[in-house]
Amino acid sequence: MLFAGLGIYSILNTVVGFFIFVAAMDASGSATPYLAAGAAFLALVGLGAGIGLCFVRRPWSRGLGLGLMIGWALWSILSAGFCTGLNPGLYA
Repeated sequence: MLFAGLGIYSILNTVVGFFIFVAAMDASGSATPYLAAGAAFLALVGLGAGIGLCFVRRPWSRGLGLGLMIGWALWSILSAGFCTGLNPGLYA
């Protein structure tokens, strides 16, 4: 289930990240609210749902929760925060 959580977060990150990037490019003013909302949503899904699933204490939910958290951390490290919105300076 750990690998399933990693795959689920990767797909979700790709879809949400694409829409946030398009919305930020189309913004006539500042793109900061879109980037902040996207970063908060991805962190909430990756870390919040991951921690919540770990507290359920079922083997499948613990593996899925760890996969979501590892997926968030892996995408944050490998993309220098670009894919998870941690480094908005790369968007400018």
